[in-house]
Amino acid sequence: MAQKKIRKYIFVVGGVISGVGKGITTSSIGKILQSHGYRVTAIKIDPYINVDAGTMNPTEHGEVFVLKDGDETDQDMGNYERFLDTSLTRDNYMTTGRVYLSVIEKERSLAYKGKCVQVVPHIPYEVIDRINNAADKANTEIVVVEVGGTVGEYENILFIETARMLKIKNPDDVLFVMVSYLPTPAKVGEMKTKPTQHAVRALNSNGIQPDFIIARSDVALDETRKEKLALFCNIVPEGVISAPDIDSVYDVPSNFEKDKLGEKILKRFKLKSRGKIEKWKEWENFARKVHKTKDTVRIAVVGKYFTTGDFTFADSYVSVIEAIKYSAYSLGKKPDLVWLSASQFEGKNPPLSELASFDGILVPGGFGTRGVEGKLNVIRYAREKKIPYFGICYGMQLAVIEYARNVLKLKDATSREIDPSSKEIIIDIMESQKENLQNRKMGGSMRLGTYPAVLKKGTIAHSAYGADKIEERHRHRFEVNPAYIEKLEKAGLVFSGTSPDGTLMEIAELPKKDHPFFLGAQFHPEFQAHPLHPHKLFTAFIKAAIVRNKEEK
Repeated sequence: MAQKKIRKYIFVVGGVISGVGKGITTSSIGKILQSHGYRVTAIKIDPYINVDAGTMNPTEHGEVFVLKDGDETDQDMGNYERFLDTSLTRDNYMTTGRVYLSVIEKERSLAYKGKCVQVVPHIPYEVIDRINNAADKANTEIVVVEVGGTVGEYENILFIETARMLKIKNPDDVLFVMVSYLPTPAKVGEMKTKPTQHAVRALNSNGIQPDFIIARSDVALDETRKEKLALFCNIVPEGVISAPDIDSVYDVPSNFEKDKLGEKILKRFKLKSRGKIEKWKEWENFARKVHKTKDTVRIAVVGKYFTTGDFTFADSYVSVIEAIKYSAYSLGKKPDLVWLSASQFEGKNPPLSELASFDGILVPGGFGTRGVEGKLNVIRYAREKKIPYFGICYGMQLAVIEYARNVLKLKDATSREIDPSSKEIIIDIMESQKENLQNRKMGGSMRLGTYPAVLKKGTIAHSAYGADKIEERHRHRFEVNPAYIEKLEKAGLVFSGTSPDGTLMEIAELPKKDHPFFLGAQFHPEFQAHPLHPHKLFTAFIKAAIVRNKEEK
């Protein structure tokens, strides 16, 4: 007799404030259930009208994470991939705009056979179909779905309605987790449960009762607070999971397991643990390493998306930051990361000497002209002072421009993106992108997703990867102008990675005899860096930084 197919759903919603940790909670729940032997996938629902995250400003929304199939998504998709050690696809991501667009297109093609198409039930039905489609393609048993936004907001109410409808049809197969914030006002000195009580009632008004409350707070909840939440939120005390602030997000799964969250979820689903698998031990070992590692390596990340009002917003580069951490921890070092705004290195007398104290300098991806001259000054300083340098996407293009300006002596060397009127366009628009820009076709139209590249033997890149061919994720419209490649190579720059047909320059570097590590990648290696599998280029960069650290001492 064939075994009955398992299909369970967990919806994660937020209460009280945004940024409370729904993405990490979703990732952690997935990790825990995965460790109990179940096949798990994660889905993010963004309540934006944007069809994808590609047109969103990083300082407003955070990093745009690119999936292997080229979908531009919310940064939480990166959390899911890193925690679950997997690669997801566009099936695992949806927005309000994407869902509505699909329903409208179906209506236009008579897919609804002349019915009156309504917001309810047709939008929720579309969302349910998408959830099941993602689960089917991943051959998964448990689907963890994060609903963006906060309970009570108008824009995510349809997705909450979707969850309610799914629960009605599958009462034993759907659970709800609310991640809510419990403040401790400084002048009051007591942790308050009332905001969470109101959030739960707002969820109740939509026909949903949470099964678990993940109680985010400055410190761990005491039993009094747990009992109060249970009483006024209509759940058992065991359903309140304490989630105090911690130094590392990688401790969250273990913290949840202290409250036996995995066992409690499986019990609600009437499932049994298949035994903790070896991957859980690997995860816990990594999490311990984060705390035990004391020796530091100092890395400067020079970007332009760090400031939002009076605050620093490192989420714009979260995958880069995490990739640095994974490689550093794997080498027994703790990264001392310092965010530097590129604009501070512009002007007549930029404080470049401040960079001498760093073991490595990284310039991440970006767009536009703001901060460009500052980045070019930083890159020149790193090249001339032989400080390990790693440029990603725009950081690679600017490294090529800097080399053309100061080694080839092409003083007007630039990118068409920066100055289209220049006579020395070193970085030009890709031929395949010209029509997109002319027609203002901007969303989802860049060179996106996974592409292969071939590596030149005897180079830093080839040594780092230990392979002749690689596959990496891209997100760009511009490339090194083929007209300048021969001149740059004769001047000493090495294009160590190219597209298989040799037309696109994927990696640029200086020979090790000339610089300990000066390398730029047109692609985004950070998107494939995982805690248990650090990315090889980041590891090579950190290795060079460690050597400098030792030499400076």
